[in-house]
Amino acid sequence: MDSYLVTGASGFVGGHVVRDLRRRGHDVVAAGRRADRLPSGGETFVGDLDDLARASHRVDVVVHCAALSSPWGRRAEFEHANVTGTARVLDFARRVGTRRLVHLSSPGIYAAPRDRVGIREDEVDARRPMNEYIRSKLAAEELLSAAADRSDAPEIVVLRPRGIVGPGDPSLVPRLLRVHARVGVPLMRGGRGLVDLTSVENVALAVRLAATAEGVHGEAFNVTNGDPRPFGEVLEQLLRGLGLPLRGRPVPARAAYALAGALEGVCSVLPGRPEPPMTRYTVTTIAHSQTLDISKARRLLGYEPEVTLDESLAGYARA
Repeated sequence: MDSYLVTGASGFVGGHVVRDLRRRGHDVVAAGRRADRLPSGGETFVGDLDDLARASHRVDVVVHCAALSSPWGRRAEFEHANVTGTARVLDFARRVGTRRLVHLSSPGIYAAPRDRVGIREDEVDARRPMNEYIRSKLAAEELLSAAADRSDAPEIVVLRPRGIVGPGDPSLVPRLLRVHARVGVPLMRGGRGLVDLTSVENVALAVRLAATAEGVHGEAFNVTNGDPRPFGEVLEQLLRGLGLPLRGRPVPARAAYALAGALEGVCSVLPGRPEPPMTRYTVTTIAHSQTLDISKARRLLGYEPEVTLDESLAGYARA
């Protein structure tokens, strides 16, 4: 049985990964900043990624889930959390002789204000990142790609799970619900844009497969449920499960994108740089179809989604 250290274990995805691995009998060090939110039932390491310099756990696999994830923020904050933080994880893995590092990146690196269907892993345009989060995730992947060529590096595998949902989701669905309660959810292009979501349990499955698959050093893999659906239909199903009526607001996509850009410009010069009520990235994700090709994960990892989107939406509503 492999032993693991999972960063970001006090968060939504990292916590699921820890619990999934422990259920299967693995020894797992749950690493995170919030001791009160780390999964119980095993060893923990309390601290941020800088603190890994004092960690001495000998583990076979490191799973790097920790990240600062937001459509808005300061470049320096994202740089430290997502680029310097990834470097700290890599340093730890080298120092303790870890066999493999599984890094959770983001398909936000594919973002563009247009429809993109069946995006493959090599279809990344890094020239114009839409926000500082995306810039930092691109830089973290570049750092790992360079490290993969070094003889002292662990085997490195990158996963790009899109739109992670399920019980305990603290970000994606709550953001939608706040907007729904406040003003109604913008429905651009009639809500027909395809969204390609991933059940959190399927992310944990992909992590297990990426930790053990042969011949995948230096590879990146898209991960979704493989079940793209129109945004409006997903929203209506979620709200129905929560007993809420749909409050949609028809909004022209082009005008929304322009307004979001203007709001970003204003908020960037206001004291404290408050997050705009709407960002270009948010508009892009709900106005345009963006789906991922997961055939590479199926072929090389043996990945097949086990939990359906219907089950995840129902599970969130119950929770």
